[in-house]
Amino acid sequence: MATITLSRRLLLLLPLSPTPTSTTATPARKYSLANGVMLRQLFEKVSSTYTYILADPHTREAIIIDPVLEEVTRDSRLIHELGLKVLYAANTHCHADHITGTGVLKSLLPGCRSVISRDSGARADILISDGDVIKFGSYYLRAISTPGHTDGCLTYVLNDNSLAFTGDAILIRGCGRTDFQQGSSKTLYESVHKKIFSLPASCLLYPAHDYTGQSVTTVEEEIRYNPRLSKTLEEFIHIMDNLNLPKPNLIDIAVPANIQCGIQD
Repeated sequence: MATITLSRRLLLLLPLSPTPTSTTATPARKYSLANGVMLRQLFEKVSSTYTYILADPHTREAIIIDPVLEEVTRDSRLIHELGLKVLYAANTHCHADHITGTGVLKSLLPGCRSVISRDSGARADILISDGDVIKFGSYYLRAISTPGHTDGCLTYVLNDNSLAFTGDAILIRGCGRTDFQQGSSKTLYESVHKKIFSLPASCLLYPAHDYTGQSVTTVEEEIRYNPRLSKTLEEFIHIMDNLNLPKPNLIDIAVPANIQCGIQD
């Protein structure tokens, strides 16, 4: 699988071909945020994983973040219904609790390319690093390296800093575990406090998972109310060292598959 070398900071990933505006798609205004970007949040109930579709309502160019293998039919159907051209299927990290849908989506969505962190150790069409950006229409996502849950965790931040997709680095009133896959409580704490908590207080944070029925939070909320990350570093490490969580059911299957872009040879 080809790897494209990316420049840092000012990179713009260009679409493979011009994307015509759909004349039959559902009106964008029904799905647009205040900043104009289209956003759909989708849920996979077995692993409690959120998948996100972002699009420019004018060019219809789009990105899908953290797709799940079992939901690729649902995702591709919605993408076609909305008249979108998905340029990139990006993962926030190499997941341990589900198999990514990026490999299959590439076969269902012509021109779609897979994206993951260079530090993840996984294969993808495009490997990115801290500061790289991925363009879709007049918008782009900036990748911020937020390791700690894994070495290859990325947070994707919209160009106006109004929203960010945090993967497992920070969840709503929680965070990803640090007891496997190169996990480090100290590194995760520093990633969140130095990178995510430095975003505007009103920045909306969309996590990769939620287990309590919530869908979105803000930087300000998590600084104030996150029961783990509002603590001191020493307290946080103690909390994480004593979670005593069971091993993820699919880790021995999901990680090898996800290293291969979701497709096992």
